[in-house]
Amino acid sequence: MPDQPPPSDDRPTGPDAGEGPHIGQGSGIGRGPEAGQGRLAGLGVSHGRSAGPVIRMAAPPTLPPPRPATGPAFDPEAEAATVAAALAAVAADLTRRATAARRPAPLTSEPAAHATGSPTSEPAAAHAADTPGPAPRAGEASDTAGSVTAEGDTAGPTTAAGDMAGGDTAGDATAARREAAGSEAAEILEALAMIADDPMLLEDAQSRAREGMGAPHALDAAFTQHREALAALGGYLAERAADLDDLKHRAVAFALGLPMPGLPAPGHPYILVAADLSPADTAGLGPDVLALVTERGGPTSHTAILARGRGLPAVVACPGILDVPDGTVVRVDGGTGEVAIGLTEEQAHEVRAGERAERARLAASSGPGRTKDGHPVKLLLNIGSADDLRPGAEGVGLFRTEFLFLDRTTAPSYGEQVDAYAEVFSRAETVIVRTLDAGTDKPLPFLGLPAEPNPALGVRGLRVDRLLPDVLDTQLDAIAEAARKTGAEAWVMAPMVTTEAEAAAFARRARARGVTRVGAMVEVPAAALRAGRLLREVDFLSIGTNDLAQYTFAADRQHSALADLLDPRQPALLELVAMCAAAGREAGKPVGVCGEAAGDPLLAPLLVGLGVTSLSMAAVCVPAVREALADLTLAQCQERAAQALA
Repeated sequence: MPDQPPPSDDRPTGPDAGEGPHIGQGSGIGRGPEAGQGRLAGLGVSHGRSAGPVIRMAAPPTLPPPRPATGPAFDPEAEAATVAAALAAVAADLTRRATAARRPAPLTSEPAAHATGSPTSEPAAAHAADTPGPAPRAGEASDTAGSVTAEGDTAGPTTAAGDMAGGDTAGDATAARREAAGSEAAEILEALAMIADDPMLLEDAQSRAREGMGAPHALDAAFTQHREALAALGGYLAERAADLDDLKHRAVAFALGLPMPGLPAPGHPYILVAADLSPADTAGLGPDVLALVTERGGPTSHTAILARGRGLPAVVACPGILDVPDGTVVRVDGGTGEVAIGLTEEQAHEVRAGERAERARLAASSGPGRTKDGHPVKLLLNIGSADDLRPGAEGVGLFRTEFLFLDRTTAPSYGEQVDAYAEVFSRAETVIVRTLDAGTDKPLPFLGLPAEPNPALGVRGLRVDRLLPDVLDTQLDAIAEAARKTGAEAWVMAPMVTTEAEAAAFARRARARGVTRVGAMVEVPAAALRAGRLLREVDFLSIGTNDLAQYTFAADRQHSALADLLDPRQPALLELVAMCAAAGREAGKPVGVCGEAAGDPLLAPLLVGLGVTSLSMAAVCVPAVREALADLTLAQCQERAAQALA
């Protein structure tokens, strides 16, 4: 493949990124016959291309006028019972879907059997505390088997013969993607179920009902107050505040006797368009969704993370997308962030066929990561548990241990941790374990940390050790024992390391327990600026580009209006990566990248050109990154890096 212009030329950056032309402006996207009447531009967060008709998410339920709280028709206890039934129904629905998500749909050659546009069951009866559960939602795909193609979609009804067929190799890769995505989706759904099952939320809503509010209004008010409290805390909790909106809409719909809000089910493959997607909706995406486009969102939102895990093209922060009428055929490019509008069915078929062939070709690739001239670059996996392990990578570059304990209200025992770590160590040659990355900004219930006014800048990551040192001691002991049991060499790193003193203290404690390879994550500019000093204390560095971008640009990771600042091609961010890589070369120690940037095939050559020695990513990203590196020499990667920094 001939050398291409730097990737930074291919995607909008700078203050105007994400503000694409209005519909109908311009001459389309001049990349092949699919260029249509116009285009929109957003932030591409999951590579791949697809095309099909737009279907927009339905609006949430509308609250009716409040009912009078006086007179014999109003029964406060009945309203309180309906509140309890609604919250229980939401929690049960999410739990059921989480269980189903852990059982990925099998591959089959038959078209998917999806619901039509309307629910097939009666809505839940309003104000009935003994209702057995909510009505099934239209298009709920977690329980539906489908015919998976190389696009990562289900065959379903098509507009052209053979449009969704795929080869065996690509089908196997898709099955692996779906299994990994199912595990991650289940974790998100389980976390949301815990929120719906929160006794404090129930108490608040029932108290309002007993004071004279109807159940729908009591639920709305309670969720709104809890949302405002989370938003005021900032950081990760503020990011998660929007999750409560989706739970509120589901609970209110149940109390009104309506089906819970859900994904469209038109009976054919489509491009899903929404203002934003809740974690529950994203986790429940059916195989008939070809691609995602949202008006809001950012590169580290649930939409972006789960889309990448599924290999589903996705564009976020795309102004104007909600103005595109349902049924309009569009092309979505999850790499460039471009949405071409006004394609014909024939052009859409060509886009899908091209993407299908490309995925099949990539799925057949194998071997270690290296550049065209043989420079080695380890390609590693980001995982949350042993369930996420997949063949094709060279080990694990980020084992997010907190994912094992998200739903725990009591601390995991030493023995539980040993077993969990040993399972991963026994199945992967190299594993880099990150100690618990939690805190007041990303809470684990069993930690019981006090609230803070600004959690993103407060006690999180390694800083939790200042309040709860026993948590880290137990984890380090368990990691060391798991390594001894399996004969593995454990690499362990701490999150949110800021100073060399923190790095030195962590290294001493880890080595005292027999951990031989100790590292630090670089997520704040202070650590990057002093990378050389950190490497005097630790054996390796791993750069978390998601948080490093957030702290470098003082930009909320979920703020769609600031998405351009979080683009990992920003020169200031790349400069910090280069500083870390240079410090690694001087010290003779490895420096890797484990943020979302590592899985971007357009950005990976830049990172290698800057000097990083490994890239850790979702399993679905490995083939494309492997090929991107194999197409370029190290000198070409370095040239691209120099251009990006200019």
